[in-house]
Amino acid sequence: MNKYMGFYELKALNIPSVPWMLFTDDTVLDEGLLWTVRVATAAGDDLNLPRAVGVDHAEAQAKGREFLREYKGKGIVVYYPYFIAEKSGVLDINSQRLVIEAVDRDLWNLVTYGRKDVTIIVPSDKNGAFSGDMHITGDGSFLTQEELRELMRYGAVIRGRFREEVSGGSSILAEWSYAYSTDVRRKPTGPRYLVFYELRDLSVI
Repeated sequence: MNKYMGFYELKALNIPSVPWMLFTDDTVLDEGLLWTVRVATAAGDDLNLPRAVGVDHAEAQAKGREFLREYKGKGIVVYYPYFIAEKSGVLDINSQRLVIEAVDRDLWNLVTYGRKDVTIIVPSDKNGAFSGDMHITGDGSFLTQEELRELMRYGAVIRGRFREEVSGGSSILAEWSYAYSTDVRRKPTGPRYLVFYELRDLSVI
């Protein structure tokens, strides 16, 4: 499962995920929101693909059409409303354990700059359920108990969906944030929520 397939799996899974839509030549974006536009290729290397994050409707539409021209026939261009991340991280799920890594604010702080506030390793018990016997490195209070339980619960949902891949030795990586919606001035609006926005099989290169 690559990034392309992961977007479709996010729609199918019963987890909170970005409400992405396919960008087309006819797409018209709401002027009252900021937008994120991303590319996902059907095959080949899908790392470091172009994206436009948190841009206004005019730039998002221009970038979306540019991406469409460049990647026509190779994959999809998706878009969704921009959000402001309060804390972010990844779930790394395999047959033996769940690893939760988390960082303050945007996920780029983890994946690009290597910053990390906490790593939590949750082993699986003999029945395949995540147990409470955790190993914590870093700030053990960075994630609340409620957040930790919520991430473990959705980790179990993801592992259940990909039971065959996980049993075969693969790891599933899910990217998430606790976030706020935003207006065009980048001011948070509404309640905070958990959102997943990428899913991939780490055996896929």
